[in-house]
Amino acid sequence: MRILVVEDEPILNGQLVQAITNAGHTVESAHDGVQAHYLGEVEEFDAVVLDLGLPELDGLTVLRRWRTAGRKMPVLILTARSAWQEKVAGIDAGADDYLAKPFHMEELLARLRALLRRGGEHASAEWQCGPITLDTRQVRVLVDGQPLMLTSHEFKLLQLLMQRKGEVLSRTELSERIYAYDSDRDSNTIEVFVGRLRKKLPPGSIETVRGLGYRLMEPGGPDS
Repeated sequence: MRILVVEDEPILNGQLVQAITNAGHTVESAHDGVQAHYLGEVEEFDAVVLDLGLPELDGLTVLRRWRTAGRKMPVLILTARSAWQEKVAGIDAGADDYLAKPFHMEELLARLRALLRRGGEHASAEWQCGPITLDTRQVRVLVDGQPLMLTSHEFKLLQLLMQRKGEVLSRTELSERIYAYDSDRDSNTIEVFVGRLRKKLPPGSIETVRGLGYRLMEPGGPDS
């Protein structure tokens, strides 16, 4: 699943991103309301963790604008205040659940899992691309029903490609998402991981689009 974390406090933002990533999801993060609103408008997310006390644009305004624009992704709001009025305001603005700070990370992950289950078909733990099945819950990949042994980086790369199968992802974008915490990331290493992954998948699964990047295709499909 693809999750957006919106939290302006740097340490908590990093902790949320790390915990949700460790739970098997792909995470994007924002530190202010303007950036959050933009990401929620132009990109697809399976769920959002949204702090209300944001700079630039407060969380309630961001949420209301998303809902007005027809954005329906589940939203879990975070608030440092326990006043019932703020909780009600969040729900009225279109939030699906709320959690007051301080909180235990395990509870946040449990609430996030519940939101994803209620999200319907898009919250499926299994992603399919032809004979390839990626299970985000059990962190495993099957090809024609047979387990495929992948390294953690190969799994992350395949997860990103499957998440947006048919779309071209640049080496830079893939590098930034796989090495979210490594300031020395090098997009050239993506070529190495793509090469290794390509050898393990059915022929024609990963297409190189010269000068642009890579995309995952169904083997034997019209564009492969």
